[in-house]
Amino acid sequence: MKNHPFHLVDNSPWPITGSMGLMTFTSGTVQWFHYNEMWLMNIGAVIIILTMIQWWRDVIRESTFQGLHTKKVIVSMKLGMILFISSEVLFFVSFFWAFFHSSLSPSIEVGMQWPPTGIITFNPMSIPLLNTMILLCSGISITWAHNALLNENFSQTVQSMILTIILGVYFTILQAIEYYEAPFTMADSIYGSTFFMSTGFHGIHVIIGTMFILISTLRIFKLHLSKNHHVGFEASAWYWHFVDVVWLFLYISIYWWGSN
Repeated sequence: MKNHPFHLVDNSPWPITGSMGLMTFTSGTVQWFHYNEMWLMNIGAVIIILTMIQWWRDVIRESTFQGLHTKKVIVSMKLGMILFISSEVLFFVSFFWAFFHSSLSPSIEVGMQWPPTGIITFNPMSIPLLNTMILLCSGISITWAHNALLNENFSQTVQSMILTIILGVYFTILQAIEYYEAPFTMADSIYGSTFFMSTGFHGIHVIIGTMFILISTLRIFKLHLSKNHHVGFEASAWYWHFVDVVWLFLYISIYWWGSN
């Protein structure tokens, strides 16, 4: 029993195991780059995945079965998600800053032109435009899911969320094909560096967002969410809209403007 509406989290091992997994994964990535050995990176990936599964399990227990996510807790969680997305915006601003710093005033090292000498850019009317349409459609479908959930139409909610997941996976596959066929690499001047860093991190965010929506879909299947209590779904929808908006900026600045 308690006389306050706040949730004081129990002792949990997952922050420690998560940090251990991230450190192992990062060290393993360095080992992979330098010695072409992936065993340490794979161990780190397994630790991270197991931590994610069990940490999410605990959060679902707290919110759905123990009733610990009160209205005040939900407000705090929404504010936390807003701050997290704000930090992600600044994260991508750094990539755009590097891109425009180099493209608006090309140095002599890149031939004093943009794109740099020898760089063959992608056709913005090809796969990039298709990916733009895919993400815009996925933004519509996740909004449809939210509206259906508010109207307690769970069949439409599940259908639209599955459609969003399919579109997210489709985007990721097309991005992988584009990378495979790229006529330049990350080592090809500042253009290659900014292109693969910005689009690559966006691709990682698409994968994370797809997982986020997948977990929310499974929870809806199990009737964990209602029209009055669905902060997890709202967070996934906000995150997906953020991913959509970032891609629009990437498409306009890097694929379209930056290729001319």
